[in-house]
Amino acid sequence: MTTKPELKLGSHLVPGLAAVALFAVFAAVFLRASFGEPTGFPADANITASIGYAMFNLDLGAVGGESFLVAFILIAVALDAALDGALLLAKREEDGSMVTMLADGGRRVRDRLRDDEGGES
Repeated sequence: MTTKPELKLGSHLVPGLAAVALFAVFAAVFLRASFGEPTGFPADANITASIGYAMFNLDLGAVGGESFLVAFILIAVALDAALDGALLLAKREEDGSMVTMLADGGRRVRDRLRDDEGGES
């Protein structure tokens, strides 16, 4: 006979409740924020060149570059964090030290699989 699941209350619920509260704060801020009217770009503006000029702090572009720089830096930070996370996940711990997963070209994994199957593949 099976029993009903029971709700365990305790301090392990605090991180989840904090995440829900933070989501509620972000949702309230986002829903109450007022955004300006979009302006667009001139028809003959070279946006790529304007971004390059803004990166080197040159006032030669036809489009203001501050908004491009903020987006560029945010994307760079997000991609850097993703790369760091991928590298962290690609490593595993063996005998107390971190080793790269396939630093040997996958030979140890292949040998382990071969040993587990009891034969050669």
